[in-house]
Amino acid sequence: MDTVPETSLTPELIAEGAHLFGGDWQFVRGVPELQFLPPGDRPEIAFAGRSNVGKSSLINAIVGQRTLARTSNTPGRTQELNYFRPPDLGPGRLFYLVDMPGYGFAKAPKDKVAAWTGLVKDYLRGRVPLKRVFLLIDARHGIKTVDRDIIKLLNEAAVSFQVILTKADKISPAALDRVMAGTSEALRSEPAAYPDLLLSSAETGAGIDLVRATIAQVIRPA
Repeated sequence: MDTVPETSLTPELIAEGAHLFGGDWQFVRGVPELQFLPPGDRPEIAFAGRSNVGKSSLINAIVGQRTLARTSNTPGRTQELNYFRPPDLGPGRLFYLVDMPGYGFAKAPKDKVAAWTGLVKDYLRGRVPLKRVFLLIDARHGIKTVDRDIIKLLNEAAVSFQVILTKADKISPAALDRVMAGTSEALRSEPAAYPDLLLSSAETGAGIDLVRATIAQVIRPA
């Protein structure tokens, strides 16, 4: 993966991100309904994306643990809001990562898909500690129609979101450049979209340091 988007992330932030994710991360709980959410006492960073876009694989790569988030070739495996936390790194460094249920072509009964969708909508609309949603888009396909529904919801909820193009090692640099340009153009009119794109490959580790650094920047105390 030779293409690298422009970034304002500093070496200091990259080092800070590496420190944040250098310890032993733990699964906290799966949340099937909002009443089971943990206390909102720390920032939350959530990951959203189509089923099988690689959310769980990316989370595992970010935390440096192969099996923290469950991965599967079966779309719709993540059916709850799954919370993960780092070891205690001191004041100002407590936060959660949240793996959200995938959307799109989940092979599940319609009533279950409707329940997951309702859970996600309610979470996005009312979760005060939620600082940013990383919206994962497969670099081989770009933004699809099904992604636009969650983008609309994020705009309506005024939740800041940032696109991560996943599986960026699976296409040529020229094709990746075209997808990046098209994605950036599509996001220009989205009020809740953070303008900087991130690229990633859970398989090669490319771009993971910048995702970590971005999270470090987002959770910094005001």
